[in-house]
Amino acid sequence: MYKFRPKTLFLGQKINYLPTCQSTNDVAADLIATETALDGAVVITGNQTAGRGQRGNQWEAQPNQNLTFSVILQPSFLQASEQFWLNIAVSLGISDWLSGYVGDRLKIKWPNDLYVQQRKIGGILIENTLYGYTIAWSVVGIGLNINQTRFQTPTATSLSNETPNDQDFVLPELFPSLAESLEGRYLALRSGQRDLLKTNYLQRLFRYQEESDFIAEGIRFRGIIVGVEETGRLAIQVGEKLRLFAFKEVEFVID
Repeated sequence: MYKFRPKTLFLGQKINYLPTCQSTNDVAADLIATETALDGAVVITGNQTAGRGQRGNQWEAQPNQNLTFSVILQPSFLQASEQFWLNIAVSLGISDWLSGYVGDRLKIKWPNDLYVQQRKIGGILIENTLYGYTIAWSVVGIGLNINQTRFQTPTATSLSNETPNDQDFVLPELFPSLAESLEGRYLALRSGQRDLLKTNYLQRLFRYQEESDFIAEGIRFRGIIVGVEETGRLAIQVGEKLRLFAFKEVEFVID
C-alpha cells in the first residue's frame, strides 16, 4: 500500500505495512529485540487497536483515517541525558510538514503534542533503549489525525477539519513528504545544529511567553512559559519565581 518511497537517505526506505496491529511501537520494539531492525525503518498501520499516548492514555484513531506509524532510529550520537533533543527534532519535522497545510496556526505543545490553535492534531511517543550512557535505539511513535472528522475528545482536530478540503487525503501519498521533513530535522540534529533547532522549537512552542493557566500537584496557577531546558524540563515563570517541571508534573488548562 505504501509503495511510494520518500526522497530520503534512509528514513522510510524500508516500510513495514500492517493492515492492523495493536501498536506500531511494539512491533518496532520486537524488530529491535530480534535484531532485524534497520536504522530509519518504518512500521505503519491502517488500524492501530491499542495505540499509546503520553501519561498512559490510549490514542483514539478510526481505522484507515489517519497516519499511525513508528520510525526506528539509532541516535548513538546522543547521550542518555540528551533524549529531549530527539523530541525537539521530531516535533519540528512534523510541524514543518503540517505547517504547509495550516500555516502558523500549528504549534508544538510541550512535551509531545502538535496543536492547531487550541486543538490537538497529533502526538508523539518516543521510547528509547540505552547502551551505557548513549541511546542505542529509539522507537518514535507518531499519530496524526488526517481524515477523521469526529472525536470523543472535544479538544481534538484533524487535517481535514482544519483545511478547505472537500475530499479525503490519500494517506500513502502524504507519507513520503512527511518522511522527508522528519529526516531533514533529524539530520540537522545529527550534524550539531542545536542552536537553530532550539530557536525554531521556541518559535513554535504552544503558549510560549503567554500568561496561561496550569495545574501542578492538583493546584491551578497562572504562569508564563519562558523556556525549555536541554533535559526537557519546562520553565514557567510564576510571579517572581521560576518553576521547572519534568514530564507529567504539570498540565496545561485547555478551555
